[in-house]
Parts: sequence; C-alpha cells; structure tokens
Amino acid sequence: MLEKSLMLSKFRGSLLGALVGDCCGAPFEGQLMDSGVKLILKKNLDKLEGPDFSAPYKKYTDDTAMTIQTAKTFLDPAGYSQKLLAKNYVVEFFKEPNRGYGEAVGEVFEKLRQTKIADPTCPAIAQFNGSGSFGNGAAMRVSPVALYCVNKSIDELVRLVKETSQVTHTNVLGVNGAILQALAIRQSFLLNPNEPFCWKTFLAQLQQHMVEIEKENDPDLDANPNAYEKQLQNMEKLLDNTVEPSDENVLNLMGHSVAALYSVPTAVYCFLRHTQDLLKDTDRKSFRNTLEYAISLGGDCDTIGSMACAISGAYYGESIISSALLKHCESAENVAFLGEQLFKVAGAEIM
Repeated sequence: MLEKSLMLSKFRGSLLGALVGDCCGAPFEGQLMDSGVKLILKKNLDKLEGPDFSAPYKKYTDDTAMTIQTAKTFLDPAGYSQKLLAKNYVVEFFKEPNRGYGEAVGEVFEKLRQTKIADPTCPAIAQFNGSGSFGNGAAMRVSPVALYCVNKSIDELVRLVKETSQVTHTNVLGVNGAILQALAIRQSFLLNPNEPFCWKTFLAQLQQHMVEIEKENDPDLDANPNAYEKQLQNMEKLLDNTVEPSDENVLNLMGHSVAALYSVPTAVYCFLRHTQDLLKDTDRKSFRNTLEYAISLGGDCDTIGSMACAISGAYYGESIISSALLKHCESAENVAFLGEQLFKVAGAEIM
C-alpha cells in the first residue's frame, strides 16, 4: 500500500504532468524537429527550470482546457454524468474557443449547443460520415478519469473512459487509445517509484489488457481490430533494442500524428524509454527527459508530451517536476488543486 502523502503527490503529479507537457510542447507543434530546433528546445527547457523567472509564460491549449473540465465534472456536487461532461466542454469551448481546438470537435460542440445536449453522443457519432473520430482528443484529457478510478475495477475504468470519450470520439481507435492512456496512468500510479521498475512487466500488463479490450472489436467493421496490440509489440521491439533507436526508427514504428493509434503508444514509449532502469537515471531526471524527448519527436508534440508526462507524473509524483518550470505554466496552482480534490473524491485507498 502506498503512503497517503505519496498518493496525493501522484494525483497532483499526473495532472501537472499533463499541463507541463501541453504548455511546453505547444510552441513546437508541427515544427520540423531538426538538430537546431532540438537544441532550442533543450535551452528553452533549461531556462524554464532555471532561476531566471523572466522566462516566457506558457499558455495551455485545448488539451488542458478539456482535462480541467473532465476533472471538474467528476468533482461536481451532483455527481458525474455524460450530459454534464458534454455541457462543461461546450461552455468551456465557447468561452475560450482559441485554445487550439480542431475544426471537427468545434462542429460537435456547435451541434451540442444547438440541440441543448439532447443526446451527448449524437453529434460525435455523425462525424466523418458516421465513422467517428479516431484522433487523440479523448486520450489527451483522460487523466482525471484514470485517477478517479484508481480504487475501482478495470471494468469500471473502461466503462467510464468509453463514456467520457464518446462525447467527442466514437471511432473504436479513438476510444481504445483513451483506454490505453488511462490504463498506463493507472498502472504508473499503483507503482512505488522508490522500488525497482521493470518496463517489461509494465508493458506486458498493458498488452494483456489491450488484447482483452480489442477482442470486443467487430472484425467485420474494424479494418484493424488488433491495432493497439501491434503497436505495443512494436514498442517492445524498440525497448528491447540494445542500441538506442533513432528518432526516425521510432517515428516509423510508432508515429507522432493526431491519430490516437499513432500518438498514444508513442507517449507510453516516451515514458518507458526514460524510466530509471533503462537509462540508469540516478539523478531523477526521468520526467524532464520524458518531456524533452516527447516534444523532440515533433508532430502533435504538445499532446504526446502531455500524455507522456501525465504517465510520468502519476509514477513519480509531483516532486519530480521542477517547481521553477511549473511557475511558467498557466493555471498550475489550479490544476494541482484539482488533483487534490480528485484525491479526496476517489478515496485513494489502494488495497
């Protein structure tokens, strides 16, 4: 059983990790990450973690905006409901629409507002000619759900992740990506960071869960019914390599796009690549290494960074994140407080 103080630190750490990855990755989203840009990234993060607090203020994007609303929905005195979640997303979107939301999700929120959320999932179901979105938008905001469910069954976690995802994402790849991200956060939370970490055991547990999840896929409807199982196998090949894989090799196998299939497993890989037993990281720089590496891969790097750091924060806890860095991230104190409130609601008694 984890100590109460460590569990609280992990709740705060996961949400703060998601915030940091989002804020620090956003300026580099879509850039060609050549050696020059990677050096700029490193120097930028060094400055943010340094004593000079005149460094730039980092605003969060839709990733964090929706994560905050997800957390607030589970903290609502009336209790969580899918309709309340949809309402909170819609209100937040129209209050601050310039947070970097995709056009497709904006259309979903517009339809939800027009129908007064008569059916929280109907607009999402109609997306892309009825196939639904396979993007990573559900996965990027799922950390509060994973934390809320740390003392609940896997079945309950999966049920709630599906329900929260389907407000905007109904394609099986989008939903299963959110499930994978939630499972990775849950597993990280339940581990003691002061004990030896085995990436093979961690990955094997994820593979076992995702095999079961993907058994429910309809092979007649799903073109790639074992998609996440295959991606986790690719991840194992990369991690088993005695020579550190090149970025090109990682991107060829894992991807870095907005598609959940090619970003959620990448985020999990970024975390596992930088756990202590992989890099002998005795100076406890795993979180910073995960953050920098996730962003350095380019593509949808704010979301990949956010997801990777949410997992890392859930494993190490808040203390692994530079306090100086947090001072530059928008609403860090508010996000940390939401972690505390979730901790109280979830009970967090790990049996």
